[in-house]
Amino acid sequence: MRNQKTVKDYIRTIADFPQEGILFRDVTSLFADARGFRMAVDQMLHPWAGQPIDKVVGLEARGFILGGAVAHQLSVGFVPVRKKGKLPGTVISEDYRLEYGEAVVEIHDDAIKAGERVLVVDDLLATGGTAEAGIRLIERLGGEITGCAFIIDLPDLGGRKRLEAMGMDVHALCAFEGA
Repeated sequence: MRNQKTVKDYIRTIADFPQEGILFRDVTSLFADARGFRMAVDQMLHPWAGQPIDKVVGLEARGFILGGAVAHQLSVGFVPVRKKGKLPGTVISEDYRLEYGEAVVEIHDDAIKAGERVLVVDDLLATGGTAEAGIRLIERLGGEITGCAFIIDLPDLGGRKRLEAMGMDVHALCAFEGA
């Protein structure tokens, strides 16, 4: 009997990227494999099967790839949360801290209607800063977060605990120890 691959088996690790000492978990190898990509999307949906969801929000940038696929499977709309200055029209912004500095993400001010149930999607959960900023934007527009779905959790960086402390239901397909 052949061993079945898991989502984690499709993810390659690249040492010393983007800087020395970092083990970069690269999901593009997962995206490039049709079976791996379908497996990841299906598994991201599973925890919320049967729950009403109105929109999927994808976090910049790999969250767009996943979020679009998840939204398609759910037959709901997709909304991007982008880095500052990337969206045309009227937006609202949220500042957040990175390991080395600060950043800003934005969402269109009419992208989420009050009371809409939203699933937040991204590829990787590290410190949780980007996800927290995205959640705050959704909540400012009156959206209700159904849950947060990730392919990878880096538990040593504390993102899951950070989001769970906000009352979020967090699901990740796999975890890698260390930073």
